[in-house]
Amino acid sequence: MSGTVTRVVDLSVVIPAYNEEQRLGPTLDAVTEYLTDNDGHFGEWEVVVADDGSTDGTRELVTARQDPRVRLVTGPRNRGKGHALRLGVAATHGHRVLVTDADLAAPIEELEQLDKALSEGNAAAVGSRSVPGATIESRQHRVRELLGRAGNFLIRRVAVPGIRDTQCGFKLFEGDRAREAFAASRLNGWGIDVEVLQHFRRSDWPVAEVPVRWSHQTGSKVGPLDYGRVLAELGRLKARSLRPADLLAAALFLLMAVTLYSGRLFDPDHRYLPDSLQDQNQWEWFFAVSADSVAHLRNPLFTDLQGFPDGVNLMANTVMLGLSVPFAPITLHFGPAVSLSVCMALGLAATAAAWYWLIVKRVVRQRAAAFVGASLAAFAPPMVSHANAHPNFVILFMIPLIIDRALRLCTGARVVRDGIVNGLMAAYQIFLGEEPLLLASIGMALFAAAYGLVRRDVAKAAWRPLLKGLLIGGAVCLPIVAYPLYWQFAGPQSYRSVLHGDNAGNSPLALIAFAERSLVAGNAEMANSLSLNPTEQNAFYGWPLVALAFAIVVRLWEKTLVKALAVTAVGAALLSLGPKFRIPLTDTVYPGPWALVAHKPLFESVIEGRVAMICAPALGMLLALAIDKLAATRSIGTLYGGLLAVCLALLPLIPAPLKAEDRADVPEFIADGMWKSYVRDGESLVPVPLPDPGDATALHWQTAAHLGFKLPGGYFNGPYGPDRIGIYGASPRYTSNLLRDVRYTGVVPTIGKNWRTQARQDFAYWHAGVLVLAPQPNDGPLREAVAKLVGRPGKWTGGVWVWDLHEGS
Repeated sequence: MSGTVTRVVDLSVVIPAYNEEQRLGPTLDAVTEYLTDNDGHFGEWEVVVADDGSTDGTRELVTARQDPRVRLVTGPRNRGKGHALRLGVAATHGHRVLVTDADLAAPIEELEQLDKALSEGNAAAVGSRSVPGATIESRQHRVRELLGRAGNFLIRRVAVPGIRDTQCGFKLFEGDRAREAFAASRLNGWGIDVEVLQHFRRSDWPVAEVPVRWSHQTGSKVGPLDYGRVLAELGRLKARSLRPADLLAAALFLLMAVTLYSGRLFDPDHRYLPDSLQDQNQWEWFFAVSADSVAHLRNPLFTDLQGFPDGVNLMANTVMLGLSVPFAPITLHFGPAVSLSVCMALGLAATAAAWYWLIVKRVVRQRAAAFVGASLAAFAPPMVSHANAHPNFVILFMIPLIIDRALRLCTGARVVRDGIVNGLMAAYQIFLGEEPLLLASIGMALFAAAYGLVRRDVAKAAWRPLLKGLLIGGAVCLPIVAYPLYWQFAGPQSYRSVLHGDNAGNSPLALIAFAERSLVAGNAEMANSLSLNPTEQNAFYGWPLVALAFAIVVRLWEKTLVKALAVTAVGAALLSLGPKFRIPLTDTVYPGPWALVAHKPLFESVIEGRVAMICAPALGMLLALAIDKLAATRSIGTLYGGLLAVCLALLPLIPAPLKAEDRADVPEFIADGMWKSYVRDGESLVPVPLPDPGDATALHWQTAAHLGFKLPGGYFNGPYGPDRIGIYGASPRYTSNLLRDVRYTGVVPTIGKNWRTQARQDFAYWHAGVLVLAPQPNDGPLREAVAKLVGRPGKWTGGVWVWDLHEGS
């Protein structure tokens, strides 16, 4: 290498080279000639050839030149373009640094365009083949071009969004910033371009993408395997970009979810969550039937395995095809109990991580504050309550992503792209759960209305791109979900609306009371008296948190975000009271705001108490803002006093692990396949009494038998009567009602000829092959009732009483 350069250099040109003996000479001639002819514009210059361990005459070609402004730096062996550029840029002295490939695919004359962009205040000017104005005079092979486009798409998604072409080998940088960025780089391969541009982005140094002329040159050193290596480097780059605090937060969320489910997670086949009532049996069945549909290429929107012979409209039930289908391999290999358990634990952790990501991106940068806010959003009492049995209300990781994309639409920057993405996200969320999407829409509408009233200027600028983006999203979403939604609302076994009673709203006391699973303040009697059941404790935020939230809103009221979050939380709480509510400790009843929408389409099937779940992320974000404010205070007293208030408000909300108990064994008659000799093709196995929302244990029998037989009755949403009103379970028949009443009362009514005739009709309707009665409360009266209906006693076989309906037929 030549002696030390002491003169001032205005422009350094770095050319990485590996075995470029044939192409480097003409490139050096073109570069030096152009810079010499334009030295009045570009000033003093130097060319640094960074040799990456060439084995041909590349080095000799450079050293043979007599121009001291052309220098050579070398590496001892071939390590990749990234390593060569790091050496070359480190050896530069210029105020500006141009990096160009040895093939000069972008002519050196294009330097003028990059220089102009740098003069306009940018820290880097990137030559691009993908922006308007670019000219491609000679194209690559079609396959290489497609691979390049796919790679650029991934790069935009993973590393440097907004830059369409990171791999064009023609870039101009401010010298000091280039030397800093390349020195900080770690990649040795082609991915260094992405890494350096990512460094510029993170440092908030402006980067311009400039259209250039480009022509493919023969002799490219980029081989087919290099595309895979770039992807691998992108993965390493993405992994390194994660902050340790973010990784810690994700790990803690997973640990919290595992702890919550610890009673079932480690032995899901033999453990049951009693507070799920019969929902665990139902959801395991949903996962099993979805996997069965995948394995046998059956219609995933309908089945007659339950509710036989009428069947079940699966789209009208929350089977979560968006997860039960992808989880099908796990379900088929390990069973639905394992699949559901793993899915719910991972899904809850993913939901917390998604809220954390949104809070960090949109609310506060302080990681600890975001962690606390996301923890409340994902592990608030209503989320813990639904964690017993409702994965569709626990696995909500798409909601923060949809919110973020809607906020992007408001900027008007990339309306078409963001509209398309939002439409795809909404379509996927529909296959995860429609009701959570509706509730999220209510929350976003409350937030947008409040924010828009306070900041009319923002609303005025945002409404047009937001509306356009939502229309685009709708146009993308609708074709994807149109047929499934048609099937849901007009297909076999569809229904109009589900009856939840006159008022399924929250009591005002439920908003400030403590949930049953509160580790230090839980009161099962109080919580159950204020809720429909243990899976529907939809509020229970506790009076300390409500008081703290009020104080936060008062203290930070000047912030528009705080006002909007406050209106969202209060509005959701009021809506959750239902169409009417009673003032506690009085007989005074007032109409609630929910009455305005209670009988409207879609809203009529919503359990209105669930609207209070909207409060969880709103309160979490208020908490994050408060902690972020506390972290910035210089007063020790204020800091510790504020953190103490936060701890006291959150302590009563920390949940105990969900209750779990041993699960009753599946009877030998089912587990060992003894049922197969009793049930012929087209027939059903009839449990006594029939499965219903009060006892759906038979669904567990059916999944244990790998869905080998069909069941009348069941636990699902289906139509009832000529008006097709939605009910829980199959449409009742005389015999099923009789058996249900005996189960609960232990009283056997007088059974004569009419009852026996009706029973024969019902058995025929169900295509019954066998009646099966397992040991249970009141099994004696049930056995007596069935014996009278059938006309003979049952046979004790495989741990159950059996009536073979083929005998004497």
